[in-house]
Amino acid sequence: MLDLKLLQKDFELFAQKLKNKKVDENLLKILSELFAQLKKEKAILEELQAFQNKFSKELSNSINKEELKIQLSENKAKISSLNQKVNALQNELQTISHSIPNIPDDDVPIGKDEDENIELKKVLEPPRFDFEPKEHFDLAAKLDWIDFVRGVKISQSRFCVLKNEAALLNRALINYMIDFNCKRGFKLVNVPFLVNSNTMFGTGQLPKFKEDMYKIDAEDLYLISTSEIPVTNLYANEIIPKEMLPLKMTCYSACFRKEAGSAGRDTRGIIRQHQFEKVELVSITKPEQSDEVFEQMVSCGSDLLSSLGLAHRHMMLCTGDLGFSAAKTIDLEVWLPGQNRYREISSISNCRSFQARRAKIRYKNEQGKNELVHTLNGSSLAVGRTLVAIIENYQDKDGKIHIPDVLKKYF
Repeated sequence: MLDLKLLQKDFELFAQKLKNKKVDENLLKILSELFAQLKKEKAILEELQAFQNKFSKELSNSINKEELKIQLSENKAKISSLNQKVNALQNELQTISHSIPNIPDDDVPIGKDEDENIELKKVLEPPRFDFEPKEHFDLAAKLDWIDFVRGVKISQSRFCVLKNEAALLNRALINYMIDFNCKRGFKLVNVPFLVNSNTMFGTGQLPKFKEDMYKIDAEDLYLISTSEIPVTNLYANEIIPKEMLPLKMTCYSACFRKEAGSAGRDTRGIIRQHQFEKVELVSITKPEQSDEVFEQMVSCGSDLLSSLGLAHRHMMLCTGDLGFSAAKTIDLEVWLPGQNRYREISSISNCRSFQARRAKIRYKNEQGKNELVHTLNGSSLAVGRTLVAIIENYQDKDGKIHIPDVLKKYF
């Protein structure tokens, strides 16, 4: 969450940055009023405490001892009452801050939505076909690779069953991604897919996105929407020795999202499912390391796509499209010939100290003082969307799918 002291110190500057991230102006107005009220009450409290300190020392030598005793007693009651008021204001500010997003970095372009994201570069040329390329769901249906009907029957809409070579290709992709990331210096971890509310709070899913989460009835457990959540929180409430940083990890997991805000979008195929799989990158760094590690993570995801022969582009997200916890994000968008467009396949984000403040993840700096770490995360890659990309990019005119060379030994 945000550093409230920093926000209060230069409210107008940071309020504008938050407006750029589509924070409700009424909420910012409430914050401003609370800051002003808190400042006023603290000033009064300091005066009362100064009076108490000064005249408590003079009580024994005062000629009007009884009258001063009464004044001090009344003043003490005022201090107690005002302390409660100040604490209540601070608690209210803290509660509101839990739902306020991270502040974007200065070099993030200002924009309203995804249409104002900035293309940084393209990597590889999209394939050319001498026939009209089909979308993945048409190809998969003819090959008996994906069973949408039975997926809905045993679950509900936005679930499917991978079959035959699609199931094998899915597993091959997971193993290849993990091996690729490990060779880049990311250590493999395996984590639970169910986590408690403190863990969900630490990375910013709660309380803001409660409606998008699947919760277990009568238990403090949620299905994860990304392995960023448990992996980042492995070090919650810990002080990490500086020699251990940066921590660079990779993790496979199933992911679960209600997709409450995506009604009507990508209703065909497996682009947007309630259950999907990802191989994630998570890093925990010193503040001065996070920009370099961010570039390493972007390169890892991009090089992975290149190794699969998949054309893609790097997109810098504008302020209006940034995620809740992100200070900066670069999306990797893969070319899908069936749709004749690029689609997001990975988001790599630097969250700076935002998640670390929520999860209380610190390290001992060079001066021996506790300091908040920086946290970063990114998909490397979304497995289902990579499967889609291979199906569409490696199709031939007979509707058969060729397998990228690097996957053959896994297949």
